[in-house]
Amino acid sequence: MTRAPKVVQAGLATLPPGVAVRRNTRPVTVRWGSRSVQIGGDAPVVIQSMTNTDTADPVATANQVKELAQAGSELVRITVNTPEAAREVAAIRERLDSMGVSVPLVGDFHYNGHRLLSQFPGCAQSLSKYRINPGNMGGGKKRSDNFAQMIEVACRNEKPVRIGVNWGSLDHELLARMMDENGRRSEPWSAQAVMRDALIVSAISNARRAEELGLSPNAIVLSCKVSHVQDLIAVYRDLSSRCDYPLHLGLTEAGMGSKGIVASTAALAVLLQQGIGDTIRISLTPEPGGSRTREVIVAQEILQTMGLRAFTPMVAACPGCGRTSSTVFQELADSIQGYLRMQMPLWKDLYPGVENMNVAVMGCVVNGPGESRHADIGISLPGTGEIPSAPVFVDGERTVTLKGDTIAQEFQAIVENYVQKRYGVSGQR
Repeated sequence: MTRAPKVVQAGLATLPPGVAVRRNTRPVTVRWGSRSVQIGGDAPVVIQSMTNTDTADPVATANQVKELAQAGSELVRITVNTPEAAREVAAIRERLDSMGVSVPLVGDFHYNGHRLLSQFPGCAQSLSKYRINPGNMGGGKKRSDNFAQMIEVACRNEKPVRIGVNWGSLDHELLARMMDENGRRSEPWSAQAVMRDALIVSAISNARRAEELGLSPNAIVLSCKVSHVQDLIAVYRDLSSRCDYPLHLGLTEAGMGSKGIVASTAALAVLLQQGIGDTIRISLTPEPGGSRTREVIVAQEILQTMGLRAFTPMVAACPGCGRTSSTVFQELADSIQGYLRMQMPLWKDLYPGVENMNVAVMGCVVNGPGESRHADIGISLPGTGEIPSAPVFVDGERTVTLKGDTIAQEFQAIVENYVQKRYGVSGQR
């Protein structure tokens, strides 16, 4: 029988059908100790996240960085906005190292970054990358001098830089000049189009200036953040055609819950499908008491469902209908999905390739057996009025039928046994 193609970890030659080959960008390497993360070049798309703790609290910040890293964030950004925060960055790095967490830290700087990096050399050295927003560095000569000071620190410490332009803090002088120039056109652009172009001009011109100041072209990442889906798509399509720096994607201020997830997915999926984007961040507003790791999981699921990377076994489950009055299949799907994600920190080392596994939990006989056969391992639970039995399919073949009140526990045991046999060193094929 024909099996669905496997998701790949990396490798541009094996992208899924319909996905454009990634644009050829300069490789930028972000390092901490023996850990290195490549952005751009032929590297897979990198997942980033950001803490929301007060960086002046080194314990809370280090703990959240650890949580994000364990969830799968490959770079973690922290706010460095006050002398108190800058003073604690080295302590945060030391605490992470003592916990065995080697994820590189990115410092997020705005109005006073030039002073903080100069006054706190331990901060400058402990960070693996700096994020600079040129629009928040003053005006005129002051902006130029502050920017130069930050680039000089980056050069001295051999740190890469993301030049991150944001439409909420765009260089007002640049925008005003470009609006004036637009007014003199025989066919003026819309104000929205001028703003999009100003974002791109700001990012690229500041990158060129950073190179003039001595920063390697292979140490520069660009981003142009906006909060509307169509604007983001338009900006990055244009930006990607005008430079070869690696690009960081993210819909800024995406919002809460399903709105933020849907908007981020709609924007990023279009760009990633076209081969645009080297790092991504999902900027979700956490629900009260919600985990910051949700943005990491959403980023992973975008990349995995598109077939660009694999992080954890995927569970296909039916939505339910009038044929499925029982909630058993919903509870089992939720239980199995949680179990697989919980096991991945251990499994990823013990069972290479397990992240590509597909599991199906179906609720009735209409599509259940067929979907289960297409998965690596699947179960078709009985719908309303059906015989109370649940056939299990392994590699397309029906192997056993489960009955009774212990179906969930028995199926989980079957999944674990399958993982050991198929993905263990002796069972790989």
